[in-house]
Amino acid sequence: MSQKYDEYLKEHITNVVKAFNWFKEYMPTLFLDENDMNEIEHQITTSHDKSKFTQEEYEAYDKYFYGGNKSYDVIRNFNNAWLHHIHNNPHHWQHWVLLNDEPDEGEIFLEMPDNYIIEMICDWWSFSWKKGDLTEIFSWYNERKDYIKLGPDTREKVEGILESMKKIFNDKLIVVKK
Repeated sequence: MSQKYDEYLKEHITNVVKAFNWFKEYMPTLFLDENDMNEIEHQITTSHDKSKFTQEEYEAYDKYFYGGNKSYDVIRNFNNAWLHHIHNNPHHWQHWVLLNDEPDEGEIFLEMPDNYIIEMICDWWSFSWKKGDLTEIFSWYNERKDYIKLGPDTREKVEGILESMKKIFNDKLIVVKK
């Protein structure tokens, strides 16, 4: 067990929660009602990235990011851990990409439920919180948006949320609350 990886996990989850709390304060209309908000909050505070603590992921992530070694085995184990992670965490867009057996069916980008869209954006945004630049998410998304595979309704919701966030940042002076 690596203290550095443990510290990273704790900080990451804390920043995901900070991002969610920002949405509660500045964009409460994202939620259907208080019950919806409470359900998503419970989802984020109790299960976000919980699989990273499992045997299938923990050691592989730790060795890949903090082991100082990118051997074939370390990379293979990390790739298996990452696959496990996206298959067990529906807040990742990759979880919603269906790769069909039939070539003529190809890839299908399934629509994500709103609760996972919000958690996904909180997850992405957590790295901006770490850097202390809450607007960094916008350039991060712009650099990747053509690669990120989302259903059309999901993409519209994601980009709508990001645009609303930009508007709030432009209309108010938002400061990072550490």
